Amino acid sequence: MNNSILLKSGAGRDRHQRKLLLSAGLSWLFDAMDVGMLSFIVAALSVEWGLGAHQIGLLTATNSIGMAAGAAAAGLLADRYGRRAILLWTLVIFSVASGLSALAGSFAVLMVLRFAAGFGLGGELPVASTLVSESVPAESRGKAVVLLESFWAGGWILSALIAYFIIPDYGWRIGFAIGLVPVLYALYLRRAIQDPVRFTTRGNQSLSYGNRIASIWQSSHRRSTIMLWILWFTVVLSYYGMFLWLPTVMVMKGFSLVRSFEYVLIMTLAQLPGYFTAAYLIERAGRKFVLIAYLILTAVCAIVFGSATSTGVLIAAGIGLSFFNLGAWGAMYAYTPELYPTPIRSTGVGLAASFGRVGGVIGPYLVGALVERSTPISAIFSIFFVTILIGAAAVLLLGKETKGIEVE
Repeated sequence: MNNSILLKSGAGRDRHQRKLLLSAGLSWLFDAMDVGMLSFIVAALSVEWGLGAHQIGLLTATNSIGMAAGAAAAGLLADRYGRRAILLWTLVIFSVASGLSALAGSFAVLMVLRFAAGFGLGGELPVASTLVSESVPAESRGKAVVLLESFWAGGWILSALIAYFIIPDYGWRIGFAIGLVPVLYALYLRRAIQDPVRFTTRGNQSLSYGNRIASIWQSSHRRSTIMLWILWFTVVLSYYGMFLWLPTVMVMKGFSLVRSFEYVLIMTLAQLPGYFTAAYLIERAGRKFVLIAYLILTAVCAIVFGSATSTGVLIAAGIGLSFFNLGAWGAMYAYTPELYPTPIRSTGVGLAASFGRVGGVIGPYLVGALVERSTPISAIFSIFFVTILIGAAAVLLLGKETKGIEVE
């Protein structure tokens, strides 16, 4: 039974969607596990290797530079060679590089391997969201992509559990070594998923790479492209600036490394309900409402977290950060593919994500530089407060609603 028949029957469609979500979602989970693991490992490395704040920021920024390059390359290639092939290759690249990171004997070698891991990871995410968005009908498209994004929370939770129970006893290298597992999963994935019928029947693979890039800046797409690039930049900068530094910030606030991991695990658990509420609201209230509301509430939680002086307020604000920020991420991934037609969809998504990853480079590096200058945590999180509000304003002023609209 082919995909078109599956999508026409309710039962077949549900079965097909569940398999697709689970298959793509598990690859998403492995990605999140790797990124989450890095945030915990840098906290351990700062002790074992004596890394300063500047070096920690440089390491996380290098990972994001790789993600920026990977998102741009994979987006262009997926519109030419198909979503499935590029998804598999990016999964293998990031997994092998992550596993090899366990063998790194110097800071320079670790930086090279984290760039390669970031390249694969950054390429996989926009391709996976495009594949899912094109494979489900309009009435459930947004919900499906947000649920795909919810696997990210599962990966972060898994990384937090590994960090809490394994890294303190066995060291940080075991965390990277676990990153080899997705290579085995890729063998299954190559049989479990196929390119969407929408792409195989309507994708114009004859467009040159230059024409694809030019197309997203044509008058019909220019407003959406500007909005998306601002949105991705502000969301990614604030997310990586805050969350990759979260365990380290907790240590700076006076908690032990183990207690820091424990509190971050509690905060991370809030990501799942954040995704699920966004998935519920996105097909009812619309993409713009969810993005704007969740971003504003993320900004409020950021300012409270930065200025918190008690453990209770700190944890409550951290839970709010996880809940609303990751809900906004899910809505952003659902919204982005809907703003471009099939022949340039993956290019549009990949380049928006790539530009966003520039923010992912700046965010962690900026925090490292500010911490090294003894800048108060409250002042650092005030920067994220303003940044997130800029993203919300861009959606409000430039975004168009795509709920229930056919993507072509």
